[in-house]
Amino acid sequence: MRKLIQFGSLPPAKADTAPGHDSAIGHVTGLAAYIDDLPGPKGMHHLAVGLSPHASARLLHMDLSAVRCQPGVIDVITAADIPGHNEVGAVYPGDPLLAENEVRYAGQMVFAVVADTLYHARCAVAHALIDYQLQPPALDPVASIRDGLTVLPEHIHERPLPPPALDRGAAMSDDIQTSGNVDHALEKAAHVLEGEQFIGGQEHFYLEGQIAQAEALDDNGLRVLTSSQHPSEVQKLVAEVLAMPLHAIVAEVRRMGGGFGGKESQAAALGAMAALAAHRNGCAVRFRLPRADDMQATGKRHPFHNRYRVGFDDTGRLTGADITLIGNCGHSPDLSEGVVDRAMFHADNAYYLGDARVTGHRAMTHTASNTAFRGFGGPQGMMPIEGAMDDIARSLGVDPLDVRKRNLYDNERCETHYGQQIDQPLIKELIETLEASSDYRTRRRDITAFNAKSPIIRKGLALTPVKFGISFTAQHLNQAGALLMIYTDGSVLVNHGGTEMGQGLHTKVCQVVARELGIAYHRVRISATRTDKVPNTSPTAASSGADLNAMAARDAAITLRERLVDFAADWQALKREQLRLEADGLLAGKARIEWPELIQQAYLARVSLSATGFYATPEIHYDRKTGRGRPFYYFAWGAAVSEVHVDTLTGEYRVARVDILHDVGDSLNPAIDRGQIEGGFVQGMGWLTTEELKWDAEGHLLTTGPATYKIPACGDAPRDFRVALLEGHPNSQATIYRSKAVGEPPLMLAISVWSALRDAIASLTDDRSSPRLDTPATPERVLMACRAIREARVRSAPSPREEASHVMAEK
Repeated sequence: MRKLIQFGSLPPAKADTAPGHDSAIGHVTGLAAYIDDLPGPKGMHHLAVGLSPHASARLLHMDLSAVRCQPGVIDVITAADIPGHNEVGAVYPGDPLLAENEVRYAGQMVFAVVADTLYHARCAVAHALIDYQLQPPALDPVASIRDGLTVLPEHIHERPLPPPALDRGAAMSDDIQTSGNVDHALEKAAHVLEGEQFIGGQEHFYLEGQIAQAEALDDNGLRVLTSSQHPSEVQKLVAEVLAMPLHAIVAEVRRMGGGFGGKESQAAALGAMAALAAHRNGCAVRFRLPRADDMQATGKRHPFHNRYRVGFDDTGRLTGADITLIGNCGHSPDLSEGVVDRAMFHADNAYYLGDARVTGHRAMTHTASNTAFRGFGGPQGMMPIEGAMDDIARSLGVDPLDVRKRNLYDNERCETHYGQQIDQPLIKELIETLEASSDYRTRRRDITAFNAKSPIIRKGLALTPVKFGISFTAQHLNQAGALLMIYTDGSVLVNHGGTEMGQGLHTKVCQVVARELGIAYHRVRISATRTDKVPNTSPTAASSGADLNAMAARDAAITLRERLVDFAADWQALKREQLRLEADGLLAGKARIEWPELIQQAYLARVSLSATGFYATPEIHYDRKTGRGRPFYYFAWGAAVSEVHVDTLTGEYRVARVDILHDVGDSLNPAIDRGQIEGGFVQGMGWLTTEELKWDAEGHLLTTGPATYKIPACGDAPRDFRVALLEGHPNSQATIYRSKAVGEPPLMLAISVWSALRDAIASLTDDRSSPRLDTPATPERVLMACRAIREARVRSAPSPREEASHVMAEK
């Protein structure tokens, strides 16, 4: 007899509590079916692709005759076989489906093979003979900016200010945001500090890799099953590649085994490739990238090179800041315009910068085009100011938390460097609450005492805040639609434009519909996201899945609710105010009518039982020419305290304890929100500590699987992990039931781990200097930082003769 094992210490669910994740049991038992689990249609074939072995080269000649002769092969496809556009760029062109004339990164798709089995397709790929003329690749983003190599066309931006100087010359800036007179503020500042940091990228490493399946239909249409966060983009790009109208293409997403942004734009290439093969051969085609190919062929979180120069007074309060962000975008634009935008918007994190200038560059390198990743540039943008807070504190000899608290946004200082007013600055109250609940001050004293007596093992402690803007920075994406249908037995089916990648979006939407109709949660079901049900959908990204799609579903539910109440008023001969839909039925005066009976009667009376809903986020705008506006509808806040223990002789460390307090407004589902906070924090910790991407000098990715790329495992999670939701602060904006988004903001709470590591290393000099610690802060980097700070201390220490002279002078 099988038993379900319950983990954790959650109490049994009550009837009135929020439901659990609708697919949780399916996920953990393996019952949830992903695309590669589905039985293929009769005659389904498989696709494999030949990847470029070079980062930058001309394609001189391809001989694929031997490939065509391999067992099981039915088709070999090149760029010349594409009937429409050979382009799958998300925003701007630059991403050909198959390479044509040149290759721009090692791992680029050059040709495709269709065969009866995946094994035969992959074996056949190896028989291609291709002549390349190699060219020197650009792999250094700083050098690319110096040389004017940017992924965006020259005409995209009007540059409002002269370009800043870089170490090796001057370069044109992609964007600048300014407030006040920065140069004057820095010149007059009592203290000025400079810093530089390299922030590494991150592989999405979703459990389900990139995959798509396409099937030619008998009406000259195509159905594409895609593991994509943006099915409408898959539909559009497939149609353009095949030169077909959009209505002939249906893109469908039931679930994804993780996305994290990696399936926002780059899943489209797989859908288009599978659709092209299915269209040419009149059969179903499945295209799954093996893990190593997936990691080589698809982009990652953007690595950044950051520089900062900050001015501050004797208390540590900022008077000016000049921050430069260089995003390594890879070979093409993809979503890099928005990623660097968001990095610039979050360069202040939770602090009022004073007079500020934030400059963003989008560097082109011959690597896979980097793309969306949870936080979408925000995490990289926050790192310079958090580094600066630590540096200021150590230069003044005070606790970094005190410096942070002096610079937080408040009701008086509440305008960002891009001109947005912050209407709910909760961060001071939140940090003070967390400071008390985590016993920060006592632990700080204890750690200082411990470090004074421990020459090898050092402890570090840091409390860092998060302010994260919620909305797509591309205004037109802030919209959503939904279709809601009530069947005659009272069951309700919802279709909306959002996609489920494990984050619990479908559960929240079902909750909203049930609440608006006053019915039991079990009556509501979500169907697969399909472009023939809800058209022109936005990607499920930017933490706005519930904000947008739940509001659209609510709009449809309200329409049906009002329609049913109007009908019931006539049916029962009562006034509308005497009727209420609640408790799974209709309260009509003193009488109660069960929900199924109400629906049956409405159907017999020929009342329409389906409705569409729509929502567009209000009030958001941004003027790129002036670098000013309101790009975000609201901000989510949070803070984390992390404690680390570091072996300064080996660089090994452990995260001993983490305390988190996070703002989710009035939570739609506290259990799901807590899960997002915990998972986001651990993923952010991986980005900053263990997940290291390595390329060789020719541009080949060396970390192509779990043997060489380390994501956090269970043993890496904090030994003592405490998570709480901020209560009593509903969203000041009219979001869905005054809730706040929770998908991306928690990832940046992990900056506290990086800051705590710096704190532990700084204790080697009695907290008198700040170590440089690029990320990921692997044990090797931690060890090198320990050695560097020890050597610097030795160099700065007085010689015995100088010490003796000093003693004599004092006497």
